[in-house]
Formats: sequence, C-alpha cells, structure tokens
Amino acid sequence: MSRPITQNAITLDLVSHHFESGDKIVRLFEDLSLCFEKGQSTAIIGPSGAGKSSLLTLAAGLEQPKSGAVRCHLGSKLLSQDEMRQTSGFIFQQFHLLPELDALSNLALPLRLRGDKAAYEAAEDWLDKVGLGERADHKPSQLSGGEQQRIAIARAFITSPSFIFADEPTGNLDEITSAAITDLMFNCARDTGAGLVLVTHSRSLAERADVCFKLSGGKLEAVT
Repeated sequence: MSRPITQNAITLDLVSHHFESGDKIVRLFEDLSLCFEKGQSTAIIGPSGAGKSSLLTLAAGLEQPKSGAVRCHLGSKLLSQDEMRQTSGFIFQQFHLLPELDALSNLALPLRLRGDKAAYEAAEDWLDKVGLGERADHKPSQLSGGEQQRIAIARAFITSPSFIFADEPTGNLDEITSAAITDLMFNCARDTGAGLVLVTHSRSLAERADVCFKLSGGKLEAVT
C-alpha cells in the first residue's frame, strides 16, 4: 500500500535499490517506506554496506531508486528532483572544503553560485554563529578537523534549506570534538526549522535524533 502524502516532508514510497558489481546484482533494500519531516531529526544506523548512504542520496534527490517513488512536498507544492536538491544542504565525513579558498570564501560559495550579492555578509554572520569569526582568512589546511566541520555545517545551512542530509558527520573526529559538532548541528537545525536526516555509526549521535531507524539486511526497523 502506498504511503499517504505528508506536507512539508520527503516521502519514500515502496523504494527499492540495488547496484551491479561485476556480473552480480547487490540488492540493498526492497519496498522501504519512510517519511522525513521538516523540523524533525531522523537518524539511520546499521552495519556497513547496508545501504544507509544510498538511502540518504535517494531521499535527497541525488539519485533515483530502481523502483518506488521519492516525493518532496513543501506546503502544497510537489517539488521536482532538481528543486529537491536546491532545498537541501549536505554535511559529509570528509568536509569537502575547497583547499584553495579561505574559510569565508568556502562558506560564501553556495550563495555566490546562486548570484547572491550579499554572500560574503551572510558568510561572515555564519562564521560568527559557529564560533570561527576570527578564522575567516584561514584555508582548510590551517584549520583543525573540528573547525573544518564547523564550516561545512555552516555551509550546509547558509542557503536556508528545508532539509539537511548528514553522512557520518562525526566519523573523522575525536570524542570531544564530535560532541561539540553534534551540539552545533542539532542547534542549527532547531534554530532554522530544517529537517535533519543523518547516517551514523555513533549511538550517542543517533540518540540525539527525534526518531531513529536501523537498516540491516534490507529491512528498516524503528529503534526505541
């Protein structure tokens, strides 16, 4: 049975996905139905290779499922796949900052690509919000891992997205830094009203989410 439409949410309806490896087909999951709501945080845990990151990319509109449907409704509007990407922000384990740009320019880049003339002013504001106002002219190689991830988080939020997708956002950080990054990420989501969808191996990070699911053996189960 198809999942009912939820407003201000991304809905996965009987979604299945697989990939080819040589002459084999590796099936990740079949007929999964799930809803990510704006303003809510959702964690997805599970063993490596279960398809957690693939589920994230499908929900973000970066890839299409082999079967089933992914829909995003904001208000009364059904978004296209391109519009889904435009209203999403992304946080990765590897930070993905451009090494030739300083912190301020890395942060301003998403807005500059949209033609926003106030990109640098917004970037300055967000650098202050994440506690790195004094590091504006530092390049990624001059920043710690935690500082780079703070900038990556600010970059994800600077375009005022409706949804943030985070793939192992604390995977490269030590325990103390991870706790600070977790606080920052959840605080930003709360303050902006964005939906936060994260994939993690960290139980402590997953426990911060409003809802948590475990993906294993092609099945998705709620974790209480």
